Amino acid sequence: MLFFTIWPIFALICLGYVLVRSGFPNPGFWPAAERINYFIFFPALLVSSLADAPIRDPQVLRLGCATVATILIAALALTLIRRAYPMPAARFGPVLQGSVRFNTYLGLAILATLAGPVGIERAAIYLAIAVPLVNVLSVMALTEAGHGRTPLAMLRTMARNPLILACLGGIALALTGWGLPFGTGRFLELIAQASLPLGLLCVGAALQPTTLHRDGLTLAATGALRLLLMPFLAALIARAVGLSGAEALVLVVFSAIPTAPTSYVLTQQMNGDGTLMAGIVTSQTIAGIATIPLVLWVLTI
Repeated sequence: MLFFTIWPIFALICLGYVLVRSGFPNPGFWPAAERINYFIFFPALLVSSLADAPIRDPQVLRLGCATVATILIAALALTLIRRAYPMPAARFGPVLQGSVRFNTYLGLAILATLAGPVGIERAAIYLAIAVPLVNVLSVMALTEAGHGRTPLAMLRTMARNPLILACLGGIALALTGWGLPFGTGRFLELIAQASLPLGLLCVGAALQPTTLHRDGLTLAATGALRLLLMPFLAALIARAVGLSGAEALVLVVFSAIPTAPTSYVLTQQMNGDGTLMAGIVTSQTIAGIATIPLVLWVLTI
């Protein structure tokens, strides 16, 4: 049942891949679609989901603690492995991003299918905590010690991220209790409806199967960590902190999905190994078709 529930989401990714390979509508469409989704549609979804979220709920607070613990434990484990098996930042950055970052569009689409509006609301809270954290860790992993790791440089990177700004704005609205008055909530909801289908199409358009022929061992190891070990770690932490229901599902889903396609953009911008990063994104997205239903079935029954 999980497979039949989730497969339409992956069908959208496959459709995006087919469309871009067929040249439809045109090559310039996909960068523009990614840009408008990243800067407008998706931030609208985050703000509208967070504006009335129960952020003072004890379960939500436990979700925040579990989110930080899951990501930091994985990052620490990778750092220790790097000490035993040294690798340059250009390669360590893709490996870390392939382990702790997540495909936001895919995660939200799965949660909307499995948990409805409550799942989206709790997912927005997860993103408000996880997005800044994984971005900081990614920048640190892609830079050698002492270069570009100053607090000011980190703040500049965060200040240019529309997802982080949207999360901060949504949390501010929730804390003040203002919500989204005068019809702005409905306006943002209408914009947000385009975010997930367009985002999934763009994920498919960004796949690069030609990158799968290199670094097979690294791709397999990173994929196993991301798609198998991370969700089991998340389930253990969820049980340890007393998470249940939608909150536990959110933590497990975001730990079980492939890494973010935007990892490739960041890797390229910071002179990392872009081919390795593209291979990680592509291999995990393909493998996720099988692993996500299996992992969710094992961990949520």
